[in-house]
Formats: sequence, structure tokens, C-alpha cells
Amino acid sequence: MPDRRLSVVLRQAAPIPLDVEFSCEPGQVMAIFGPSGSGKTTILRAIAGLYRPEQAQVRSGGESWTDTSAGVFLPPHARTVGLVFQEYALFPHLSALGNVMTALGHRPRAERRHRAESLLRLVHLTKRMSSRPHELSGGERQRVALARALAREPAVLLLDEPFAAVDKAVRRRLQDEIDSLRRTLEIPLILVTHDFDDAVRLATHVLVVEHGRGVASGPMSVLTSRPDVAFLREAVGLGSVFDAVVTRVDAERGLAALSFGGGELFVPARAGMAGASVRVRIPAREVILAVGPPQGLSLHNVLVGSISAIQVEPTSDLVIVRIQVGDEFLLSEVTRDAVARLQLAVHQRVCALVKSVSIEVQQTSRA
Repeated sequence: MPDRRLSVVLRQAAPIPLDVEFSCEPGQVMAIFGPSGSGKTTILRAIAGLYRPEQAQVRSGGESWTDTSAGVFLPPHARTVGLVFQEYALFPHLSALGNVMTALGHRPRAERRHRAESLLRLVHLTKRMSSRPHELSGGERQRVALARALAREPAVLLLDEPFAAVDKAVRRRLQDEIDSLRRTLEIPLILVTHDFDDAVRLATHVLVVEHGRGVASGPMSVLTSRPDVAFLREAVGLGSVFDAVVTRVDAERGLAALSFGGGELFVPARAGMAGASVRVRIPAREVILAVGPPQGLSLHNVLVGSISAIQVEPTSDLVIVRIQVGDEFLLSEVTRDAVARLQLAVHQRVCALVKSVSIEVQQTSRA
């Protein structure tokens, strides 16, 4: 398999400040997350060749797309990039099939219709191939745009706020389809979003951007367990995110057991969960600490771990405690009084107590 690792370095002081450096491997989803006006779309445009920063290196595998120090700048049409815009950018006079066929100029003419039809089937638009954009719903237009991006057989797929114009139900269906596609395409996928729910649902890695500068990046589970990323805290609140598998469902008790890198969690059961892969988020304020195993409580989740960090908040009476549980980390938001009463210290063994109903679970693959 050819090397398809995407490597990006972008730097300039003006007119749009940029200072970011990251890489994304095939099969990974890098969510670029930050407030409006932070430069997220500019980063995508620089990767696609629609914007040329003052200093830049963009490489796809062994191919250099941009290298300002060497005078290299491939035009957009020479880059094997699939780009899906927030506003779809479909040709209004063409059908869904015609829009996808416009991206197949690199294929022999005799193959284009068949390939376009197969891509529209892939995004579940078999019955809407002859419809024009104004006859399609927002979610359907977004699917056409996605099929057209895939028609280029891209080495990199770029998604710019792909769910911003659709309602919650359509958003979830599109997320499911994109997640399914990324598991089969084996190419880097870059997702620009201002909604962290999109990142939690789809991303394997996160780059947090503020004023054009990358302030933090890393695997989803690592980044979300860092209390020092200010924007992440302000935008979504403290919490830990990690992957798990539903190992069993007890219908009589109404509980599902989730196996993860730190042991087992119990959450309220839902239909179709058995055997599914899920992504779990546990808000820090929902994690209670105890220095010994509790007795006589109604909760199901008692996780034993070791304190790896204690961060005192300078502007409040809150303290953030980071607990390593197996291979994963949990955050707990407690008071200074609680730290003093329990005499909490780094490396101390503690029990993390989590109510089942406080655990947010998103299914990432079907059972």
C-alpha cells in the first residue's frame, strides 16, 4: 500500500496568522476544533491548494504538494484531494448523478456513469440519482457532495463543517456514513468543526486552534484528559473520552457492560448495543473520589486507579484530579476542601465513582 500520511506545516504572521503543525495517518480522523474565525477553514484551503501561506510544507505520502522553501506549489487540480464544503457547492443545473460525474474526468468516459452510480449507492442515494440539488434535502445534497469528493479517488478527504446546515437526526446519519467510509477508505480525513460533538463522534485525533495557532493536539483520549487546554474546557467542559466495546447486555437489569482500557463500566442499555463499538465521555464533575471501596451505594461503577496529577484552579476553589485507570485517564472536578479532607496526593490509589446515567455513550459501529 502506498504511503498516504498527510503532513502539514503552516506559518505566517499576516494577513491571516497561522502557526500549525500536524500529521494524520491513513484511517485516522483529525478534527480541527476551535472558535469561529480561528483559521480552521484556512488550514483546509492551504492543504487543498486554494490558499498559499507565506511558509508552508504540505506532503501526501512521498509527494510534495507545497514547499515554499523549495518553490513547490501544486495547483488544486493536481492534488488528489476530496473537499466537501459546508455550502455543498453543487451545480444547480445538473442531477445528483451529473454532479458526481463532473469529478470523474480522470476516468475513461465509458466508465464514468457506472462509477458515479456506485458512489451514490455508497451514500444511500440510489433513488435520487436523477434529482437536481433544489429537489434534494440538505442531508441529501451533503451526500452528493461527499460522493463527488470521493469520485476524485482522493489521497486525503477534507470536510469543512459538513453538518452545519442539517438537523440533528440527519447529522447523526451523515456521521454514521462518514465513520463507515473512513473505516474502509484508509486515507487521512481532516474534519473542521466548531461543534465538539462532531469530534467526539468521529475523530481519532484533535487539533485545537486559537487565532490561527495550534495550541494542543493529540489522540482524542489523551487530549480530552488534559485540564490545561483552556478553550476545550470553556467550550465543552472537562471530561474524559475513550473507546469501549459492549460486551454484554442484561435486559432484566436494563444495563449494558462496556469493556475499555481501564476495566468495565455499566450504562443504561439501549436496543442494538450488544457487540457494538462505542465512544464514551465522562464529565469530570460526575466523577466522585473515595480513598477506599464504598459500601451501600446505588451506583454500579467503581474504578480503581492512581492519581497522576492534581491541578489547583487559580481563580476558584475547584481542583482537577487526573486519575489513571488502566490504560485510560479520568478527570474529577472536586473542591479544595475535598482534597484536604481525603489528603489526596499524586500516586495515591483512589476509587473513582461514576453514576451509570452520567456516562455519555455514542455508538461508533453497528453490532
